[in-house]
Amino acid sequence: MGYLNPGAGAAREGRRTAAVTDAAAATAAAAAGATPTKAEYDALLADVNALRTKLNALLAAMRTAGQMAP
Repeated sequence: MGYLNPGAGAAREGRRTAAVTDAAAATAAAAAGATPTKAEYDALLADVNALRTKLNALLAAMRTAGQMAP
């Protein structure tokens, strides 16, 4: 149920955001030693970039639905 502002009426009724799929499972694992290897670093970087993409998609969907300012 959407929020209804008595002063603005139905114009303020909440709208649903377009679906954004869940983020994939993390591929990075804890570093084997004290210093991460290049492969461990690259796996973590890929996970961070994937989460950044998901977050940006969610924010764009919320802006499109009018749930936050552009």
